[in-house]
Amino acid sequence: MDQNELRRRFASLTTAHLADACIRAGVPVRCAPARMQAVLPGSRLAGRVVPARHTGSVDVFLEAFEGAAPGGVLVVDNGGRLDEACVGDLIVLEARAARLAGVVVWGLHRDTAEIRAIGLPVFSLGAIPTGPLQATAGPPDALDAAAVGSWTVGSGDLVLGDDDGVLFIPADAAGKLFTLADAIHHTERQQAERIRTGESLRSQVQFGTYLARRREDPSLTFRSHLRAVGGAVEE
Repeated sequence: MDQNELRRRFASLTTAHLADACIRAGVPVRCAPARMQAVLPGSRLAGRVVPARHTGSVDVFLEAFEGAAPGGVLVVDNGGRLDEACVGDLIVLEARAARLAGVVVWGLHRDTAEIRAIGLPVFSLGAIPTGPLQATAGPPDALDAAAVGSWTVGSGDLVLGDDDGVLFIPADAAGKLFTLADAIHHTERQQAERIRTGESLRSQVQFGTYLARRREDPSLTFRSHLRAVGGAVEE
Protein backbone atom coordinates (compact mmCIF):
# COMPACT_ATOMS: atom_id res chain seq x y z
CA MET A 1 0.00 0.00 0.00
CA ASP A 2 1.64 3.25 -1.12
CA GLN A 3 1.41 6.51 0.82
CA ASN A 4 -1.40 8.00 -1.27
CA GLU A 5 -3.52 4.86 -0.87
CA LEU A 6 -2.79 4.75 2.85
CA ARG A 7 -3.90 8.33 3.37
CA ARG A 8 -6.98 7.82 1.21
CA ARG A 9 -8.12 4.73 3.09
CA PHE A 10 -7.40 6.15 6.53
CA ALA A 11 -9.25 9.40 5.77
CA SER A 12 -12.68 7.95 6.62
CA LEU A 13 -11.49 5.74 9.48
CA THR A 14 -10.05 6.12 12.96
CA THR A 15 -7.37 4.33 14.93
CA ALA A 16 -10.23 2.70 16.87
CA HIS A 17 -11.53 1.06 13.68
CA LEU A 18 -8.06 -0.27 12.86
CA ALA A 19 -7.53 -1.49 16.44
CA ASP A 20 -10.82 -3.41 16.22
CA ALA A 21 -9.73 -4.81 12.86
CA CYS A 22 -6.52 -6.07 14.48
CA ILE A 23 -8.55 -7.88 17.15
CA ARG A 24 -10.78 -9.45 14.53
CA ALA A 25 -7.78 -10.52 12.43
CA GLY A 26 -5.83 -11.89 15.37
CA VAL A 27 -3.07 -9.30 14.91
CA PRO A 28 -1.47 -7.85 18.08
CA VAL A 29 -3.00 -4.47 18.96
CA ARG A 30 0.06 -2.26 19.27
CA CYS A 31 -1.13 1.01 20.76
CA ALA A 32 1.20 3.64 22.15
CA PRO A 33 0.49 4.31 25.84
CA ALA A 34 -2.55 6.49 26.48
CA ARG A 35 -0.49 9.54 27.43
CA MET A 36 0.72 9.79 23.82
CA GLN A 37 -1.37 12.60 22.35
CA ALA A 38 -1.24 15.08 19.49
CA VAL A 39 0.47 18.40 20.17
CA LEU A 40 -2.27 20.00 18.10
CA PRO A 41 -5.66 18.39 18.86
CA GLY A 42 -7.35 17.09 15.76
CA SER A 43 -4.10 16.09 14.08
CA ARG A 44 -4.07 12.92 12.01
CA LEU A 45 -1.12 11.06 10.57
CA ALA A 46 -0.49 7.91 8.58
CA GLY A 47 2.80 6.67 7.19
CA ARG A 48 5.58 4.13 7.30
CA VAL A 49 7.71 4.13 10.42
CA VAL A 50 11.08 5.90 10.17
CA PRO A 51 12.69 4.79 13.46
CA ALA A 52 15.35 6.68 15.41
CA ARG A 53 16.76 6.01 18.89
CA HIS A 54 17.78 9.25 20.58
CA THR A 55 20.81 9.34 22.91
CA GLY A 56 21.13 13.09 23.44
CA SER A 57 21.96 14.50 20.01
CA VAL A 58 19.67 15.43 17.14
CA ASP A 59 22.12 14.14 14.55
CA VAL A 60 20.31 10.80 14.62
CA PHE A 61 17.17 12.53 13.34
CA LEU A 62 19.05 14.30 10.57
CA GLU A 63 20.56 10.96 9.55
CA ALA A 64 17.10 9.38 9.55
CA PHE A 65 15.84 12.13 7.25
CA GLU A 66 18.69 11.41 4.80
CA GLY A 67 17.26 8.00 3.97
CA ALA A 68 13.56 8.57 4.63
CA ALA A 69 11.05 8.18 1.83
CA PRO A 70 8.42 10.92 1.46
CA GLY A 71 5.35 10.25 3.57
CA GLY A 72 7.19 8.43 6.33
CA VAL A 73 6.72 9.21 10.01
CA LEU A 74 9.73 9.81 12.26
CA VAL A 75 9.25 7.61 15.34
CA VAL A 76 11.60 8.75 18.09
CA ASP A 77 12.63 6.43 20.90
CA ASN A 78 13.76 8.51 23.87
CA GLY A 79 12.95 5.79 26.36
CA GLY A 80 9.75 7.51 27.50
CA ARG A 81 11.85 10.04 29.42
CA LEU A 82 9.93 12.77 31.22
CA ASP A 83 12.91 14.90 32.30
CA GLU A 84 13.95 16.31 28.92
CA ALA A 85 12.57 17.18 25.49
CA CYS A 86 14.27 15.60 22.50
CA VAL A 87 12.29 17.19 19.65
CA GLY A 88 11.66 20.88 19.05
CA ASP A 89 10.51 23.16 16.28
CA LEU A 90 13.67 22.91 14.15
CA ILE A 91 13.45 19.12 13.91
CA VAL A 92 9.76 19.35 13.07
CA LEU A 93 10.49 21.94 10.38
CA GLU A 94 13.22 19.71 8.99
CA ALA A 95 10.85 16.73 9.02
CA ARG A 96 8.40 18.76 6.96
CA ALA A 97 11.20 19.81 4.58
CA ALA A 98 12.10 16.12 4.19
CA ARG A 99 8.44 15.55 3.17
CA LEU A 100 7.64 13.38 6.15
CA ALA A 101 4.01 13.01 7.26
CA GLY A 102 4.62 13.57 10.96
CA VAL A 103 6.59 12.79 14.11
CA VAL A 104 5.84 10.43 17.02
CA VAL A 105 7.97 10.85 20.15
CA TRP A 106 8.28 8.24 22.89
CA GLY A 107 9.31 11.09 25.15
CA LEU A 108 8.71 14.83 25.38
CA HIS A 109 8.80 17.75 22.98
CA ARG A 110 9.30 21.50 23.45
CA ASP A 111 8.54 24.65 21.41
CA THR A 112 4.84 23.78 21.56
CA ALA A 113 3.54 27.05 20.08
CA GLU A 114 5.98 26.88 17.20
CA ILE A 115 5.17 23.22 16.47
CA ARG A 116 1.47 24.00 16.42
CA ALA A 117 2.13 26.83 13.98
CA ILE A 118 4.17 24.56 11.70
CA GLY A 119 1.15 22.27 11.40
CA LEU A 120 2.97 18.97 10.85
CA PRO A 121 1.32 16.31 13.05
CA VAL A 122 3.41 15.61 16.16
CA PHE A 123 2.46 13.16 18.90
CA SER A 124 4.35 12.96 22.20
CA LEU A 125 4.01 12.31 25.93
CA GLY A 126 3.89 16.05 26.65
CA ALA A 127 6.12 19.11 26.86
CA ILE A 128 8.96 20.40 29.01
CA PRO A 129 11.23 23.44 28.48
CA THR A 130 14.62 21.72 28.75
CA GLY A 131 16.31 19.96 25.89
CA PRO A 132 18.61 16.95 26.16
CA LEU A 133 20.55 16.97 29.43
CA GLN A 134 23.55 15.06 28.07
CA ALA A 135 24.67 13.23 24.96
CA THR A 136 26.21 9.79 24.61
CA ALA A 137 27.42 7.91 21.56
CA GLY A 138 24.54 6.42 19.66
CA PRO A 139 24.41 2.68 18.99
CA PRO A 140 25.19 1.48 15.45
CA ASP A 141 21.62 0.22 15.07
CA ALA A 142 19.98 3.49 16.15
CA LEU A 143 18.05 3.70 12.88
CA ASP A 144 16.93 0.07 12.79
CA ALA A 145 14.07 0.14 15.31
CA ALA A 146 12.36 2.28 17.95
CA ALA A 147 10.62 1.33 21.16
CA VAL A 148 7.28 2.97 21.96
CA GLY A 149 5.98 1.79 25.30
CA SER A 150 6.22 -2.00 25.32
CA TRP A 151 6.36 -2.26 21.52
CA THR A 152 9.31 -2.20 19.15
CA VAL A 153 8.60 -0.95 15.63
CA GLY A 154 10.56 -0.48 12.44
CA SER A 155 10.33 0.19 8.74
CA GLY A 156 8.09 -2.84 8.26
CA ASP A 157 5.35 -1.08 10.23
CA LEU A 158 2.84 1.67 9.55
CA VAL A 159 1.90 4.23 12.18
CA LEU A 160 -1.54 5.83 12.44
CA GLY A 161 -2.48 8.68 14.73
CA ASP A 162 -5.60 10.68 15.61
CA ASP A 163 -7.45 12.04 18.65
CA ASP A 164 -7.60 8.55 20.19
CA GLY A 165 -3.81 8.16 20.11
CA VAL A 166 -1.25 6.20 18.10
CA LEU A 167 -1.46 2.69 16.63
CA PHE A 168 1.12 0.60 14.79
CA ILE A 169 0.16 -2.06 12.24
CA PRO A 170 2.32 -4.35 10.08
CA ALA A 171 2.62 -2.95 6.58
CA ASP A 172 2.23 -6.36 4.98
CA ALA A 173 -1.18 -6.81 6.63
CA ALA A 174 -2.44 -3.30 5.93
CA GLY A 175 -4.74 -4.22 3.04
CA LYS A 176 -6.54 -6.89 5.04
CA LEU A 177 -6.79 -4.69 8.14
CA PHE A 178 -8.17 -1.71 6.26
CA THR A 179 -10.78 -3.90 4.56
CA LEU A 180 -11.90 -5.20 7.95
CA ALA A 181 -11.86 -1.68 9.39
CA ASP A 182 -14.03 -0.44 6.51
CA ALA A 183 -16.59 -3.17 7.25
CA ILE A 184 -16.59 -2.39 10.97
CA HIS A 185 -17.00 1.32 10.27
CA HIS A 186 -19.90 0.67 7.87
CA THR A 187 -21.70 -1.53 10.41
CA GLU A 188 -21.19 0.98 13.22
CA ARG A 189 -22.52 3.87 11.12
CA GLN A 190 -25.61 1.85 10.22
CA GLN A 191 -26.15 0.99 13.89
CA ALA A 192 -25.69 4.62 14.93
CA GLU A 193 -28.26 5.80 12.39
CA ARG A 194 -30.77 3.19 13.56
CA ILE A 195 -30.30 4.33 17.18
CA ARG A 196 -30.99 7.92 16.09
CA THR A 197 -34.21 6.82 14.42
CA GLY A 198 -35.44 5.06 17.54
CA GLU A 199 -34.17 1.48 17.32
CA SER A 200 -32.09 0.79 20.40
CA LEU A 201 -28.70 -0.84 20.16
CA ARG A 202 -29.95 -3.59 22.46
CA SER A 203 -32.65 -4.41 19.97
CA GLN A 204 -30.28 -4.34 17.01
CA VAL A 205 -27.83 -6.77 18.59
CA GLN A 206 -30.60 -8.99 19.99
CA PHE A 207 -29.37 -8.46 23.52
CA GLY A 208 -32.32 -10.25 25.08
CA THR A 209 -31.50 -13.32 23.02
CA TYR A 210 -27.90 -13.10 24.16
CA LEU A 211 -28.91 -12.97 27.84
CA ALA A 212 -31.17 -16.00 27.39
CA ARG A 213 -28.47 -17.97 25.61
CA ARG A 214 -25.90 -16.99 28.25
CA ARG A 215 -28.14 -18.38 30.98
CA GLU A 216 -28.06 -21.69 29.15
CA ASP A 217 -24.36 -21.45 28.31
CA PRO A 218 -22.36 -19.28 30.76
CA SER A 219 -19.27 -19.59 28.54
CA LEU A 220 -20.96 -17.61 25.75
CA THR A 221 -19.29 -14.24 25.25
CA PHE A 222 -20.97 -11.11 23.96
CA ARG A 223 -18.26 -10.82 21.32
CA SER A 224 -19.08 -14.24 19.86
CA HIS A 225 -22.79 -13.32 19.91
CA LEU A 226 -22.07 -10.08 18.05
CA ARG A 227 -20.19 -11.94 15.35
CA ALA A 228 -23.12 -14.32 14.96
CA VAL A 229 -25.69 -11.54 14.53
CA GLY A 230 -23.43 -9.21 12.54
CA GLY A 231 -23.13 -6.41 15.10
CA ALA A 232 -20.13 -4.21 15.85
CA VAL A 233 -19.65 -2.65 19.26
CA GLU A 234 -16.47 -4.09 20.71
CA GLU A 235 -14.64 -5.08 17.52
